[in-house]
Amino acid sequence: MNDTNMHDEADNADVSQVLLNRRRLLTLGGVATAAAGLTALGGWAGTATAAGKPVSAAEAAAACALSSESIEGPYYLDYLLLRRNVTEDRIGVPLNLNLRVIDAATCRPIRGAGIEIWYCDSLGVYSGYTDNGSGGGTPPPAPGPTATPSGDPSGPPPGGGGGGGGHQEPTDDLTFLRGLQITDRNGFASFLGIVPGWYAGRALHIHTKVHTEGTATPTGYVGGHTCHTGQFYFEETLATKLELIEPYVTNETARVTLDSDFLYDGTGSTGGLLSLRYDPRRVERGVKADITVSVDPTATNDGQNGGFPVPSASA
Repeated sequence: MNDTNMHDEADNADVSQVLLNRRRLLTLGGVATAAAGLTALGGWAGTATAAGKPVSAAEAAAACALSSESIEGPYYLDYLLLRRNVTEDRIGVPLNLNLRVIDAATCRPIRGAGIEIWYCDSLGVYSGYTDNGSGGGTPPPAPGPTATPSGDPSGPPPGGGGGGGGHQEPTDDLTFLRGLQITDRNGFASFLGIVPGWYAGRALHIHTKVHTEGTATPTGYVGGHTCHTGQFYFEETLATKLELIEPYVTNETARVTLDSDFLYDGTGSTGGLLSLRYDPRRVERGVKADITVSVDPTATNDGQNGGFPVPSASA
């Protein structure tokens, strides 16, 4: 299915060089020095500040509550690849993911934030972990003591940490379905990819981090801190349709429903549920997904502590 691949050579041809350049930046003088030097490039530099048009009254009423925090999970890699198209060679239903980041206190958009996504392919496989096969996504243990986080999104992936699901060491250098965009003056950023599949223990989801108070560069984002770690979810109606079409139909892992997912908190858009648009008769043509992420830009939420739904009193 050629139109499902949405491969963007301009976005992906220099991935290895981007990773190499970033490692060199961190080696030569550290993150702070690199950020200071890259500021002089102009056009790319800038910190996350509230600016641009305010959200509409309807959007504010629905979105100004803080978005739910979640665990980072075991498959995060801090590549921070600046690119809109994250598809690479993966096949699946085309996804146009449109995100908006706003300040929960003011309901105004946040300009210059780095919003990052990573997720599995149609068969439940994560880049960097292809040797693990389909996800390995069994529920992690309950949160436990973790090392003090650095709060630096450009640092190495954290190891251990029961609260974050326990980071796993990568098995390869692949980078599909990972990327970062910088929000514009109205808080918007968008990605092109495919709709994710599923793996053991989890419903369809996309991981996200929002980085603020750092600096955008020609290859990514340096400095600052992670103010939000969350996950985006897909409605059950779409998931049942995916089960019937290629390549999702070949995924033999039992799919967990959204209501049975152990991390989705059931709060709708606040909990990460995406607003979807697609032709129910021709899902293979593509899906458009939108959500507003409401954050505290001064907070640090790196996904290493908590992030599990709080049981209700009745439960």
